[in-house]
Amino acid sequence: MAAKTTYDFDMMLSNAREAYGEELYKMACEGKDFVFTFSDNVAPSSSAGKLLKEFPERCFNFGIAEPDQVGASAGLALSGCTVFSQVFGPFLPLRAADQIHTDIAYNDVKVRLIGTHSGVTAGGGPTHNDIADLALYRAIPNLTVVVPADAAQCCKFIRASMDYEGPMIIRIDRAGSPNVYAEDYELTIGKAIETLEGTDAYIISCGSNLYECLMAAKMMKEKHGSSIGVLDMHTIKPLDEDAILRVAQKTDNIVTVEDHSINGGLGGAVAEVLCEVSYKGNFRRVGMPDEFAVLGSTDDIYHYYGMDRDGITAKLEEMLRL
Repeated sequence: MAAKTTYDFDMMLSNAREAYGEELYKMACEGKDFVFTFSDNVAPSSSAGKLLKEFPERCFNFGIAEPDQVGASAGLALSGCTVFSQVFGPFLPLRAADQIHTDIAYNDVKVRLIGTHSGVTAGGGPTHNDIADLALYRAIPNLTVVVPADAAQCCKFIRASMDYEGPMIIRIDRAGSPNVYAEDYELTIGKAIETLEGTDAYIISCGSNLYECLMAAKMMKEKHGSSIGVLDMHTIKPLDEDAILRVAQKTDNIVTVEDHSINGGLGGAVAEVLCEVSYKGNFRRVGMPDEFAVLGSTDDIYHYYGMDRDGITAKLEEMLRL
């Protein structure tokens, strides 16, 4: 059965970047044992700022030295600590790739790297876009990679990660994403969630893009009476291949949607699974093409590249020949 979602998105905006800090603060107040490393963009007035103020002995500021921060986080983990490490997302995979690979993943340590401002949500142009990270993370052994759909799901991942072994990437956007889920639900790392059941086509997505996918499915229902399913593939690695294969058995039309390059991310991962079972249906990827993004707001960029509800709907109409 599909999880219950909400379409009242405009009234239900939330901020995963604030939520992770609030959850860490709650966990610290509960006596959970962890340390927090962070870069210089954590404001004292933010939720994470409360953690810094009330638990300074477990918080370490590394300024703008992201590689040093990731390396030191590995050292803290090797000493026995569970480490949450907040890093400005566009700088995490490129500047600290060596430390992620060799210090974190190779040592298989309990570090949770929270990469903020994912995809094109930073709004700073190509130098501040984070569109190649999933391709890197997928190729590094031992990494678990999760992409929360909304703030509440981010909090679930933060809390669940306390009892999860090995290193983890938690990829969140900048701010102001809609709440996708209308009520509580069970979240299991590595197990996708069917947010909407369908037969004519399925959209497989992750992160805040899930919102646009649900709205596209709603538009397709209203315009054409089409039954479009939506799968929340919140865990990119390990990938829930069984969920993909179940979808492939239900429909001859699958689309992936992600705020990432179409090369090497969620779309590539799903394509690999489908190719290995000789999927005979139609498959399309929606995401950033192989180019540096145009300048603009997140909504403008999504619309320009067909990553918003209108673009996703158009892709589905093309596939279904409507």
